[in-house]
Formats: sequence, structure tokens, C-alpha cells
Amino acid sequence: MTSALAIRDMVVAFDDFVALDGVSIDVEQGSSFGLVGESGSGKSTLLRAVAGLNAFESGTLEVAGEGYSDRMRPKAFYRTVQMVFQDPYGSLHPRQTVDRLLLEPLAIHGFDDTEARITRALDEVGLGSGFRFRFSHQLSGGQRQRVAIARALILEPKILLLDEPTSALDASIQAEILNLLEQARRDRDLTFLMVSHDLGVVHHMCDRLAVMKDGRIVETLTRDQLERRDFASDYTRALLVASEGFKRSA
Repeated sequence: MTSALAIRDMVVAFDDFVALDGVSIDVEQGSSFGLVGESGSGKSTLLRAVAGLNAFESGTLEVAGEGYSDRMRPKAFYRTVQMVFQDPYGSLHPRQTVDRLLLEPLAIHGFDDTEARITRALDEVGLGSGFRFRFSHQLSGGQRQRVAIARALILEPKILLLDEPTSALDASIQAEILNLLEQARRDRDLTFLMVSHDLGVVHHMCDRLAVMKDGRIVETLTRDQLERRDFASDYTRALLVASEGFKRSA
């Protein structure tokens, strides 16, 4: 079976700094794959390289069996691959209404049924048409992230790149957004590549995960291996302890 997303020996460098050093992963169609690691480990760089926001010096990228070699992507690529960014305050244009934010990608890709698509996208993320003509500064953080998810879904992509989509939100809202994303994945048979520093979030959302450190993959685990603490690397064990937080001694 062809992978939805296949990355082989990817290298990304910024001047003399190697941000990704020979990274390889496979993500099956309809699955959710997590990337975890400390800040600066290369997780977000990998997502941005897949999205075409960072060029990669060497290696290969395949989406549904089609190869892409550099930063340039044909328009059809963005019908297939969409990204949801970490910060809902920075990812939405402050001078555009929700309606305009959702209309723009439809106009770029030449859709005619814009009314139906905007209505469906807002309903799917639990906002409804009452939010259509609001500006982003009139929305809460959770509502903004719902708009960002609606904008990503409106083109009916096959792959969503999720860069810590809940880390900027209040704890009470995080579970709602994660459940919304999981429901969308099941309903649309989406494939997720998800970055998080929180192993609990990855365990909830992802079938498999890769642990990254210094631009490399330390090990790849299934959800069952994560539950059993079946780790090959001491770094992964330390990451789990950090993710669980400190326990007050008696």
C-alpha cells in the first residue's frame, strides 16, 4: 500500500546549522503520526519542509506516491496538504473577517460553490454562520483555532500538518480542539502529521510517533509501545518524565 506521506533522508540546513539530518518517516493513509521532542529538535522544521515553507537540501518527499524535490509546489499540492499552525492569534489576518479568511483559498483554487463550502466548514468546527462576519480579534483563542481548522479543511485535503495546534490554548479548550480534529479525521479519512511536546496528547491522537532530538529521529514507537514504556532510548524515557511533570514528594 502506498504511503500517504513518505520522507526519505531529508536534510534541512540554515547556513551552517543542520536543522534536519537525514530524517525518514512513512505515514499510512488515514493514520495519525506524531512527532515529539524538546524545543529545537526539528519537529516544526520537518512540517514546514513538507508544506514547502522551508526548502530541503537533499532527500525525497512523496505525497500519495508523487515526488516533490524542493520548496516549489504546484497548486494541486495545496488541495491535498494543508497546515494548522500553533498560534491562532498569528495565523489569521487581523483585518479580514472569517468569511474572507475562508473565501480566499476557495477563490485561489477556483471553487464556485463558495457559500455551501463556507457554511459546511463553519458547522463542522462548531461555530456556525453567526461567526462568519466577525474579525479574529472578536474571537477567543479556541474560536480562532476553529477558524484556522475550518480554513484548512475547506479545500478537502487528504493530509493535515498540525504544528502543536492546542499548545497556545487554555487547558479547558485543548480537549475540545483535539476531539474536533479526531472527528474530522474519521469523517474525512484524513492523514495527520502532528507535532507536539506533550506525549499525552500524542498518545491520545496518534497511532505511531517518532521521537526527535538534534534534527534526527531517535526512535519510532507505536501507541502500544508508548503505553508499555517500551523504549529503546534513554532520551525517550527522560522525555516521558518531563511530559508527565514533577511530582511533589510526600
